[in-house]
Parts: sequence; C-alpha cells; structure tokens
Amino acid sequence: MFIGVLRLVFQIPGAASLKDRRRVVKSFKDRVRARFPVSIAEVGDLERWQVATLGVAVVANEAARCQEVLSAVSRAAEQANDAVLSDVATEIVPFGAGGKGMQGGIEQALSRSASRRAGSGSGEEG
Repeated sequence: MFIGVLRLVFQIPGAASLKDRRRVVKSFKDRVRARFPVSIAEVGDLERWQVATLGVAVVANEAARCQEVLSAVSRAAEQANDAVLSDVATEIVPFGAGGKGMQGGIEQALSRSASRRAGSGSGEEG
C-alpha cells in the first residue's frame, strides 16, 4: 500500500477579504473532490487573505498510481482561475506490503481482542 501526499500553496491576488479567499479555496476543493479519488483539506495559512495551503492525499496499491493521481491534481491546480500556484511538494510513502506492518489502528485492537479470547479458555464470559 502506498500513501501519496501533495502540498499546494496558492497565491490569491484578487482576495480582498477572508470571504473572497474562502470562495476561491472552496471552489478548487469542490472541483478536485468531484474529479479525483482524493482527500483534500486546508492545512495552513488559514488567516492570510491572499495565501492558501492545501493538502491532498491518496491511497493506492501502487506508487505509480499515487503519482499519477497527484500529478493530475497538480495540473488542475496550475489551471485554477482565481489563484496562482506558487509551490508544490509531493511525497509517496510505502506503508507495508498490503497494509502489513502497520502499527496501531484496527489491526492492533483485533489482535488484542483475539489474545484475550484465547486466554480466557472457552472464549465465553462468565
């Protein structure tokens, strides 16, 4: 399993208020969500009128698929109408073979639960 992360920094020269900025950011986020299988959120510069930092994440079986999707999102960002893309950073992280080797989460909880059942003998509570 691979996790792809993309950071986009936009300059929004036409924003005269936070309301203007939010309109531009919401419009871009809605377009991305409609076109690509990703999660997207504002991750920085929340109070600056003319700057927005967004994070995009995708999970896939292959690193190439992560790269393909994130590249498409980056191209869409370059074509944004009301904003200028000023910085892009991408990282693809391998996360164990098929999710194996993950720490915590549901796998750990299930393992603990199975261990408790095995340790109680019959598996029934008394």
